[in-house]
Order: sequence, then structure tokens, then C-alpha cells
Amino acid sequence: MTKIHAGEGPRYPQVVVLVGATGDLAQRKLWPGLFRLTSAGFIPGCRIIGVSLEDLNADGLRTEVRGALAEFSSHKPTAAEWDAFATSLDYVPLAAGAAALKAAVLKAEQALGGESRRLHYLSVPPNAALSAVRMLGEAGLVDRSRVIMEKPFGTDLESAVLLNAKLHEVFSEEQIFRIDHFLGKEPAQNILAFRFANGLFEPIWNRNFVSHVQIDVPETLGLGKRSGFYEATGAYRDMVVTHLFQILGFMAMEPPTALEPAPISEEKNKVFRSMLPIKPEDVVRGQYIGYRSEDGVAADSDTETFIALKCTIDNWRWAGVPFFLRTGKRLAEGQRIISIAFREPPKSMFPAGSGIGEQGPDHLTFDLADAAKLSLSFYGKRPGPGMRLDKLSLQFAMHDTSHIGDVLEAYERLILDAMRGDRTLFTTADGIERLWEVSSALLQAPPPVRSYAPGSWGPNAIHQLIAPFAWRLPFERAWRAPDGTAS
Repeated sequence: MTKIHAGEGPRYPQVVVLVGATGDLAQRKLWPGLFRLTSAGFIPGCRIIGVSLEDLNADGLRTEVRGALAEFSSHKPTAAEWDAFATSLDYVPLAAGAAALKAAVLKAEQALGGESRRLHYLSVPPNAALSAVRMLGEAGLVDRSRVIMEKPFGTDLESAVLLNAKLHEVFSEEQIFRIDHFLGKEPAQNILAFRFANGLFEPIWNRNFVSHVQIDVPETLGLGKRSGFYEATGAYRDMVVTHLFQILGFMAMEPPTALEPAPISEEKNKVFRSMLPIKPEDVVRGQYIGYRSEDGVAADSDTETFIALKCTIDNWRWAGVPFFLRTGKRLAEGQRIISIAFREPPKSMFPAGSGIGEQGPDHLTFDLADAAKLSLSFYGKRPGPGMRLDKLSLQFAMHDTSHIGDVLEAYERLILDAMRGDRTLFTTADGIERLWEVSSALLQAPPPVRSYAPGSWGPNAIHQLIAPFAWRLPFERAWRAPDGTAS
């Protein structure tokens, strides 16, 4: 890694306390992300203290981290890079308590020298987060610090309000960063640039030109070892409140007064305040066949592994425009798609058999994979005699540019933003509580789950939910392959 990114990261050196340092998320995402950020020069100085239930020492943690980088990091460390990173690592078993953690943090700060800041990453289940917060408070590690929280942020309005109240007993709201890795992806941020930097699209980003919107995040993966957690959570709490609604907020927000954290958060929260309560009759819940045979799942489980819903935003920009959201496990494809369908023009001038309207409305499609892709579909004339129309598309892929190597993985971007104090891509207490509020009717009286076959697109009832429209996935046309020129 030769690029030096000094000046693009935090102003001060950082002491990171990673609670849950031996967990799956840490192994797959957090250690590779911290290694890349430090090795590429984004952070002016960094010491990392791992905390977990495991009875390890610093050398034991280094062994774990070396294995995680070998397996999961896309940037394999050289010997010199590993040696430099390894010296920054320390470990405190959870059983050692607050005093031992405080001593380790003070030692790390002394090693950095000068002024530094603290970042506490709580990579732990929700039921363990508050005890970790209390330990940080007992250790006196609140000053000069920020804390990153993993989802879910409560399971309903009452639990979310209680969780936030308990958090605020130790940390101020300005110190709390509720992470949503979907918002850390480059394409999610590109929605802001696309909308507000281009005079071509913002004027038509409203109810007068948009017919409906789809946010579609199907997953091919099952639950693996997460079935016990998932049984108590389900697809709606796990994915919709914490991910899909956040993407909807970016897509539907009004122009902020500035591209700064506070104005952007305020506009997102206005969208959430404008959302009407979710009606149970506008929701399809599904459960893949075989889920009830998973370890930790009740034989009569009513937990949904799939959900599709219609929601509406009751403001001047979006009144009457339905937003359709879908996500689930063990589906036909793994995708992360926002698809905006435009209203169709009058067709009376086109002759019968021209093909106008046969392939649906024009769509603007964002692919939220790490490497951004964008497609705009439209009708054009087929070469030859007569007026026969085909659906064509303009497509952009980040792989076709020279910038693909600059893309930060979502967790890398979000960790860096938290260190910098940039809350743009994080959710607020007010926003989360409002989303649980609009979810109350659904959570109190959910529709029954419907079975669906693994490898399908969900229960058949999803087609009645979206009628008279149709789901974009599966796509009628594949994305074009990158051209490889990187021009």
C-alpha cells in the first residue's frame, strides 16, 4: 500500500477500543478495515485495544488478527506492514474489568504522545451493548471519545427509547454513532452527488415525474450461526428499519442547506416524520421452507425471513408515490438495488405494434454494491424501416474508471468518518425512534408468514402487493460487463 492519505482522516491520533475483538464481524470487516486505514496513512497514529470474553493476551490477539487479515483482507500485508500494525495491538479480557481497560488505554495514549482521541467500537450483540457502555463509563473513558453502536437499535419504540435513554446516561448524543454499513457504501453517497450536483435530474425527482420507487435487497445467504439471533429479530427489524429505511431517507430527502452532517440528518429525519404508519395489509411476510429445522428455531416459528412492504411519504414532493421495499434470506439472487420508475408519456402518436410501453416504464437504477453502477433505461427506435421501439440503456460502472482502487469498503469509510466526527452517514436517536413509531401497527398485528422455496423471489403474494406495477428483479437485461479500459 503506497498511497498516503494524510489529511483525509482524523486530525488527532486515535486509540481504538474494539469490544468484541474476536467476533465474526471483527474478523471479516473490522480488523481488515483498521489495517487498511492505518497502513494507507489515513490515521496519523493509532493504537488498538481488543476486548472480548476470550482469555487471551496481546500475542494471542495478534495471532487472531493475522489469521483474519490472511483470510478476509483484500490488501494482504507485507512483512513490514504487519510488523507495524502488530505493534499497535493490545488486549484486555472482559473479565479483567474497567480498571485494566483504563490502564491499557492510558498506556496506548502515552505511546502515541501528544493529544489523541478515543474511538470505542461495540461489535457486540444488542443485549451486551449497555454493559459495555457502563464499563467504559466506569473506566473513565468517556472524555475525548466517540462510540460506534451496531444494529439493531431496539426492537420496537419502547425498547429504542429506553436504549437511547440508557446510552445518554454515559455518552451524549453527539458522541454516539449508530452504524449502518449500507450508508457507508460509495453508491449510497453517490445518490446525493447524482441528485444535487446535476441540473438534469433534480427537477424531475418528485411526484410529477416519478411513478414509484423500489428498494430491493434480496440475499442468497441463509442464517448460518445467526439463527438464534434471527429467531428473536426477523427480517423487518434486522434489515428494514436499520438499512432499507435509511436508504429511503437518502433517496427521498429535500436538498440540505449544506453537505454537512447536521443539515443532512435533519432532512433525512423530515422524511421519516413524513412517513405514514406502515399498514399490516401493505406487508407480505415470508419464511423459507426449511427455516424451522435450523438450530435454535422453534418448530412453530412465526419469524419472517422475508418481507416486502409498501410505504408512503406524505409530503409535497412524494404524496401519492408508493415506495416498495423487499428483502429476505435464501432468495434467487444477491442484489442491492434502488430503482426509480418514471411516469410513462402518452402513447397515442405511436402506431400499433411499435412496442411502446411493452417493456415497462423508464427506470433509473442504482446498484449499491461496493463498486458503484448506474443505469438509465429508455425507449429508442430499432434500426430499419417502420417505427419499432426497443428498451435501451445508458450504464456507468466504477470499474470503467481509474478510481476503482480508491473505493473504501463500507466499514472503512464509516470508521474513518466516526474518527473525524462526521455524522452524515449515521442515524440519530430521533430518526430511529420515529421509524419504530411508524412500525408500531405492523409489529403489534403482523400478517401471517407465507412459505417460499429457497432460491425463489419470495411468496407469490408480492405480485399482488406491487400491482399494477412489477418488481424489477429479476432484471430483464443483465448489467454490461466492465470495459476494462479504466479511462
